[in-house]
Amino acid sequence: MEQVSHLYAFNHLIIALVALTIMILVARTIVAGTKYSSLLVIVVAGLGLGALLVSTGMAQPGLGEFPVIVLVGQTTVIALIASFFVGGQEIKRLLSKQNNQQADCGLFVPSNKEAFMGTTSTQLAYIVRGFFLLVGIQAADVLLSGRAASATLGDSFLLFAYVCLSIGFIFVDKNAKSSNKALYLRKGLVEILAIIVVLKLSLIISQAVSTVIGLPQIFFAMILSSGLGMMLPKWKLGPTMNSLLFAGIPLVLSGGFLVGGSHMIEAFGIPGLQSVIVYGFAGQVFWMFGGLALLIFAGKANYLRNLAPGMAGGLSHSGLTGACTAGDFGNTAASRAPIMINVPFAGHIFVFTILAASAEKGVLMVEYTIPLILAGAACVALSLKNLRKASGCEQTEVKGLMQFSLGWQIMAVFGSFTMLSLAGMSLEHASMSASSGLSHFGLYAAVQEGMFGATAASLITFTFAMTFLVHPLVFGMFGKAAENGGVMARKGVATLASLGAMGVLYSMMTI
Repeated sequence: MEQVSHLYAFNHLIIALVALTIMILVARTIVAGTKYSSLLVIVVAGLGLGALLVSTGMAQPGLGEFPVIVLVGQTTVIALIASFFVGGQEIKRLLSKQNNQQADCGLFVPSNKEAFMGTTSTQLAYIVRGFFLLVGIQAADVLLSGRAASATLGDSFLLFAYVCLSIGFIFVDKNAKSSNKALYLRKGLVEILAIIVVLKLSLIISQAVSTVIGLPQIFFAMILSSGLGMMLPKWKLGPTMNSLLFAGIPLVLSGGFLVGGSHMIEAFGIPGLQSVIVYGFAGQVFWMFGGLALLIFAGKANYLRNLAPGMAGGLSHSGLTGACTAGDFGNTAASRAPIMINVPFAGHIFVFTILAASAEKGVLMVEYTIPLILAGAACVALSLKNLRKASGCEQTEVKGLMQFSLGWQIMAVFGSFTMLSLAGMSLEHASMSASSGLSHFGLYAAVQEGMFGATAASLITFTFAMTFLVHPLVFGMFGKAAENGGVMARKGVATLASLGAMGVLYSMMTI
């Protein structure tokens, strides 16, 4: 019977591979030939399919019948480690005034041959390899941390790690050109081992300090991966990092949306959750378009190269992060996004320490959050001043965006928690509201890890995914900007920012 159980486990692996990769490929086909991001389609498709699986009786809320899909949705930290590493590299180059040398590397040249409409053969290889890497690295991490015994697929994790990591190591696009394929593959193996080490060390450190303060694993993974990137600014990315940068976040979101959609029907009956969702929707509009309004009207930075990475970093926004790193908004936005994602690292020191201490007390420590909100506002004001005088200078624009990412991050996170707590929402529900209202990947991972309790950990996939229904509007505006030479519609942004502000006020009154 043991052999049969392993066969069932690998059936789930194949089902997850097919379901998630098809979702991404269909999404890319739908937006092919346009300036819109495929994540726009993944949002709706994932939520709809998750709800449909439950409504037809194929699964129960939480998709326990599809454990590998659930597993992929829990690999948030792995996908972010790749972004943090590249962000550390970019920051080091910026500080040392080195040019970005990634493009000069002839070790691997992607193929432009189309495998499916909107997806080249190299991109297809990234998606497939990315899936196996996420599952394989997660399986290896679970085994090394001793969590396999309590996991649904515990008995099969060793085989999962072996098969998935092996495929993730050897699978490359045969149409791509490489001056030294053996070296390129070995770099991928080194990157796999490095990610596993970062995961293991970050978990050890998190557990070691848990008696003092309950900082989540992602906090230390961010420190280690960013620091590693700063130590290795000349490292040319191998197949592992390239795959995770391109497909890691879309795959994680696809799995998360499917799980979140499965909770859709039952979740509306949970007392107090309606207030969480209302703020999630209102916050999505307010923090996104409020930030865009500041960049456009006060910073005079109405160019997609500024807006996309600025808001991706300013909110640690999962959707824009994935779209930027996948190259949906151009090469400049793609190169700037890792920097802006890493810059709020300084702010995360306050975010996770204060929130962890608040979680232990069961109430938000407002005496610390209000001064930080004021400091964030000052940082935003300074950034807008620098952006106004940039006049197209790349170095000044990047400097201004770094300051904006830090300041807006602090304002958005602590502003959300403070408003919700003062309005009477519990800290557990506020954690779901804030992470959903910002699409904040770091908070999402922390809540998912159980930082704010078991209830929030089980429901965060739903609340986080539900508010992604606003993303067609977000990506629609960014898509139109891309078609308009990179310039965002000013009146549309102003209108949406105003509506978002009214929505946030309304959500405060209904708690």
